[in-house]
Amino acid sequence: MPELSPRHDWTRDEITALYEAPLDVLMSQSLAVKSANWADGKVQKSQLLSIKTGGCAEDCGYCSQSAHFDTGLKAEKLMALDEVVSAARQAKESGADRFCMGAAWRNLKDRDLPKIKAMVEAVKAEGLETCVTAGMLEPHQAHALKEAGLDYYNHNLDTSREYYTSVVSTRTYEDRLETIAHCREAGINLCVGGILGMGESRTDRIGLIHELSKLNPHPESVPINMLVPIEGTPLGKSAPISVVEMARAIAVCRIVFPKSWVRLSAGREAMSEEGQALCMLAGANSIFVGDRLLTTNNPGETRDEALLKAMGFEHASREETATPAKKYVLLEQ
Repeated sequence: MPELSPRHDWTRDEITALYEAPLDVLMSQSLAVKSANWADGKVQKSQLLSIKTGGCAEDCGYCSQSAHFDTGLKAEKLMALDEVVSAARQAKESGADRFCMGAAWRNLKDRDLPKIKAMVEAVKAEGLETCVTAGMLEPHQAHALKEAGLDYYNHNLDTSREYYTSVVSTRTYEDRLETIAHCREAGINLCVGGILGMGESRTDRIGLIHELSKLNPHPESVPINMLVPIEGTPLGKSAPISVVEMARAIAVCRIVFPKSWVRLSAGREAMSEEGQALCMLAGANSIFVGDRLLTTNNPGETRDEALLKAMGFEHASREETATPAKKYVLLEQ
């Protein structure tokens, strides 16, 4: 019988046993957990906007926005407030109920804090849940964003502690955990996950999930990204990860984080309809919608609607998605 409530004492050996179980056994467990905690056939939609593109001082090996790499991406200034609000309104019209704003910064500077707060307040006023990712935060900045009404802060761990230095050298794993702690102390929900397909081993994928499991409470959202290789970045020629491996990771996350959104995030553009469906069947109950994810392509509304229709799924608000549906039992004729 799978665990139906959050645990914070998962061991690597336990997570390894889940990850390496026969796929039908693993998915059966993940679906049992999902059915007990979330509505059947419902998918929440979020939309992500790059509010400040390029010129980042970090050297994350997967990122087109790093100033360390020649990817052809032009650095831009922070977007104007009215442009952000316009994009948020369009996202809401397309069915998204969470709007995420991403700024390519190593850390949020105090001079930019009032502008970010204004964006949060304006997007909240449109009736959307808000999320921001803007690099490392100081405690007072996290509290200021909370006061502005910020719902979520995204700060991914990216990979395992052991593999991390193969991906990033300009900040440490502890730096990431420190920002996560500042957000939690300020009362902000967390959106924390990672990226698969960066040349890491399965042991590293298990290590990432184990690190996330130790956060108490667990992140309210766990985005699982498939690397989108960008020419000019150190990881631009990484071998693609299989969709089955993605599905395994998502299924394990669904079991380990029973009360968290598990979001099928970057990389959907390269997946077939069947591959995306497998990941949703594995336990993902949230997706990013729209044509773009920061600087990479996303399937777009037409393809997403076709996928959900084929699966018999429907998009729903976060409240509807988080309410377990009535369970139906086949009756004898």
